[in-house]
Amino acid sequence: MNLPTKFLGMCIASLLLAAGPARAEVQITLKSAKPSSSYYKMGEQLAQALKAGSQGEIIVTLGESAGSVQNILDAESQEDDYIFTSPPVLVSLAQQGKAMFADKDNSDFGSIRALFPIPSLTMHFVMAQEAGSLTFSDLDGKSLLMDNGTFAAREGAKYIKLFGLEGKVSVVDTELSGALEALKSGKVDGFVMAGSWPAPMVVEVSEETGINLLTMDGEEVKKTKRTRMVIPGGTYAGEDDAITTTSVPMVVYTTTEMDDDTAYLLTKTFWAQKKVMARSAAWWEGVDDELMVNITGRLHPGALKFYNEVRFPIAEDQR
Repeated sequence: MNLPTKFLGMCIASLLLAAGPARAEVQITLKSAKPSSSYYKMGEQLAQALKAGSQGEIIVTLGESAGSVQNILDAESQEDDYIFTSPPVLVSLAQQGKAMFADKDNSDFGSIRALFPIPSLTMHFVMAQEAGSLTFSDLDGKSLLMDNGTFAAREGAKYIKLFGLEGKVSVVDTELSGALEALKSGKVDGFVMAGSWPAPMVVEVSEETGINLLTMDGEEVKKTKRTRMVIPGGTYAGEDDAITTTSVPMVVYTTTEMDDDTAYLLTKTFWAQKKVMARSAAWWEGVDDELMVNITGRLHPGALKFYNEVRFPIAEDQR
């Protein structure tokens, strides 16, 4: 499914050369996550890359956000061109008026359209090497640090219940910032976090102390109803083998209020700059055309025009 890198690069380069005279400066508002999140950092990188790649034609203002649900709720109230990050599943729930959007008018979200994928939110179950844990069955009798209220904590608690480990795993509710010291001192056997790989925090912990990342089999992944993710071997110090875990796809969205030319320019510039971003932040290396399959719902017509030109695989329900 992957397009040859050389071919994709030639396609994008040709499109850039054929772009014609510069348009007026495009002002974009981007909402991603809280400043403490890795996705806020990605937002900063994305804003810089879009400006550089468009030679200053795209100017992105990054705003603080309470998270994906709020990003979706804000979609109908933005006056400027608006882009935001969200898992596709939340956009689907909003457009169907379900779950946390049940009391909202789902017609308000009908104009949301996808632009491009970004690094997925990937579950990490990080264990002290001394704990000898490699699979979920090894967690019996172990303690896990989970930062209550976070996605990782909710997901971690879900897996503990799902795999019959309730009452067998001690959950320590502590901020994730204290995980390294808690692991090194032996106060916990491991911790749970969610972030795009390589996650800077896990990189730091793996370099400071020996760790094992829990890996999952195919049946376990199916039970979670999440997307399978493989973290390549060598991503973290001491982890030479690939790790199979779960993830939540993340996508940059806009609405039909954005004109086709702007959506086209944003999408084209993103893919042209992705390799540049990966030089300073390795998590962008995991973004390729294979992630397009994770986008549920429709693409913006301007983005679709670009994907047709570079021959990305696009499903009928994405058109």
